[in-house]
Parts: sequence; structure tokens; C-alpha cells
Amino acid sequence: MPGWYLSVRRDFMSQLLMPRATAVWLVASTSLTFEQIAEFCGLHVLEVQAIADEEVAIGMHGLDPVANGQLTQEELDRVQKDPKARLKIVSTDNLPQPISRNKGPRYTPIAKRGDKPDAIAWLVKNYPEMTDGQIGKLLGTTKSTIAAVRDRTHWNHQNIRPRSPVALGLCIQADLDQAVTKTGAMPLPTLGVRYMTAEEAATIPAPKPLEPALAGQPLSPFGDRDRDRDRDRDRDRDRGSDRGR
Repeated sequence: MPGWYLSVRRDFMSQLLMPRATAVWLVASTSLTFEQIAEFCGLHVLEVQAIADEEVAIGMHGLDPVANGQLTQEELDRVQKDPKARLKIVSTDNLPQPISRNKGPRYTPIAKRGDKPDAIAWLVKNYPEMTDGQIGKLLGTTKSTIAAVRDRTHWNHQNIRPRSPVALGLCIQADLDQAVTKTGAMPLPTLGVRYMTAEEAATIPAPKPLEPALAGQPLSPFGDRDRDRDRDRDRDRDRGSDRGR
């Protein structure tokens, strides 16, 4: 594999848009050599030849580099006249930049949308200082729904049960803590499992020794209860025998 191929592939693959589709167009629409096309597109010369022989990229639509602003017609005409010349890509600064979109509302699966009122009720109960806008941004819900839950005028108010939005899967704990911190309140402690350290275990007093059982009494803590039950059973049996007489 020629060294120029590796260097060209590293330099141009990150700049040229859709290099293989561009190579398809150059093979079909120009008189450039395979080497010129391969160097411009960052492909191997054998791959360009396979494109010309219709062994690869079958059915792929070619991409005109002149139309999309990656190559000028003057540059293309110049290189076609000189087989030793090489195409130079137009600066990528002239290419259209992607339009940045504002972050839209949080997407909630349909199966979990019915849990939003419960999460709203939980936030209103535990963080009353949180505004409707903050709750709506956190849960991806509307202010009218939040107001209905606050005023207890929601159509399903009888079935609303305050539940944590993290437990319901409507947000993550980090987002909830961040929203709570903005209100100036302290996040509720999370329920987690922590094992006791050896130092903490050493501070626990030892259990008191059991007192020796009295004579005739069982060691079971239910001894008194069992004795009373036997006495009641004997008394009921005696009453039954008296009635039979």
C-alpha cells in the first residue's frame, strides 16, 4: 500500500463529504485518472478502479463536489488537462454549517406519561418552592397540568399518589438534584444501603446474658402464653363435662 494513500486518507477523509459518492461522480462525469480521484477522495486507487468497473458502490448516486461547494469548476478543468496535477479541496469554512436547535422538551415514553401527575404531586409536596417552569422542564410537562395538580383540580385527582420522579423513571437523580439546588433547597437523602464499619460495630454493647429459667417454666418466651392457653382449654373441657351431667 503506497505511503501517499495513508497520508491522503488521514488528511482528506475528515474534510471531504461522502468521499465514495464523490468518487462515483468523478468517475462517471470527468476524465480524471484513477490516481487523481483516489488522492482527492482519500481512497485506494484499486477501489476507484473497482468503482469504474461497477464491482463496488453499485447503485450509489454520485455526489457532485462542484455543486456542494467542495470543488470549483476552474480547479476541476485545470486538473483534467494535466494528469500529474492534483485537485485541491475548497476550504471547509465555505460549506454550510449545521443549524443548532434549541433543546426541546424531554421525551417521555407513552407508557410513563400517566405517571407525571404522581411525580408532580411528589415535587409539590417535598419542594413547594420549585416553580412550575422548573417542574415542567424537569418532567417535560405543561404548566396547566402542574397547576391542576397543585389546585387539586386534576381530572384524575382521586388516583394521584405522590411518587418520586426518579423512581418512576421520568428523570435521573442528578437532574433532580440540580433542579432542587437551583431553588436553594436541600435535596432529600437518597435511600441507599451502607454497611457498618468495624469501628461502628465495636461500639455496639454486647447483649445481656439470659437469666436462668425458673423451675418448671420453659425457656421459650411464649411459655406464659402457652400455659394460659392450656389452662383455658382445661377450663372449657371441665365446663363441657359439667353440662353433660
